[in-house]
Amino acid sequence: MTSNPSARSQQYAAAFQMHRAALQELYAAVPDDRGDFKAWEGGMSFVELADHLSASVGRLPAMLRGEKPAPAAAGSADLAAARQRLGESAEQTAQLLAGMSDEDFDRRIPAFGGREMPIGALMDFIVNHEAHHKGQAWLMARMLEIQPPFFVKLG
Repeated sequence: MTSNPSARSQQYAAAFQMHRAALQELYAAVPDDRGDFKAWEGGMSFVELADHLSASVGRLPAMLRGEKPAPAAAGSADLAAARQRLGESAEQTAQLLAGMSDEDFDRRIPAFGGREMPIGALMDFIVNHEAHHKGQAWLMARMLEIQPPFFVKLG
């Protein structure tokens, strides 16, 4: 891996960060006492959703090494802790991507359920996964009469 971000690493980092930054902005607007809010029975709360997204990108380093990721850490105690995890996992993902070359994104690795895929395809999945769950957080916020920010953070 390289120390200078490649064009592809910059593209993936920007795509990921535009979603994550908007999500973090929304989470800043959620009252601390509403972290356990769920939009539907069996759904994830704000805290669980944040932990899920943080754990998802937290699995990347092991996956890139071809290793089985460790189980996710215990859930956050409250919304403040979940917000912190979102921030930390965003920084870790940016650092990980910054160290990748264009060729790294073509390398195939074991991924979900034994499937093998190029790292670029995995990153596309990660960005789409982030956007999918971010939409759930937007819905939950609107149910609590919180006005979400623009759906992505631009420049």
